[in-house]
Amino acid sequence: MKKIIAILLILIFLICITSSLNFVYAVEESSEESTVDDIFDQADDFIHQGEEQLSATGGIDETLLSNTTDFLYNLLLAVGIVLAVGVGSVLGIKYMMGSVEEKAEYKQTLVAYLISCVVVFGAFGIWKLAINILSGV
Repeated sequence: MKKIIAILLILIFLICITSSLNFVYAVEESSEESTVDDIFDQADDFIHQGEEQLSATGGIDETLLSNTTDFLYNLLLAVGIVLAVGVGSVLGIKYMMGSVEEKAEYKQTLVAYLISCVVVFGAFGIWKLAINILSGV
């Protein structure tokens, strides 16, 4: 029975692999054959188009970028605080209501919870510190 299951799993695995083959053609559909010079010309055109767009827009808007990162920082920090308070409250209530064996399990969970809080809020602190230091450069 185990051999039949193993053979079926191998067959399913092989069918999945062969049915998901993707073919990538790095040549434009209009040209039948491409030379190395064509590839370099297309790469140069790509770089030139990027330089034109950069000069036309005047570069990156630093105030917009700063506002976006501040919003993202505050949003993620708020979500982290809400989750930390919620999970901490649930773990605390379960710890208070649990039996002796359950309390031992919840203590292990609380240690992991505290470590995760330190990692989350430490990461936000490091992010804010890096932004403050790099904004002065």
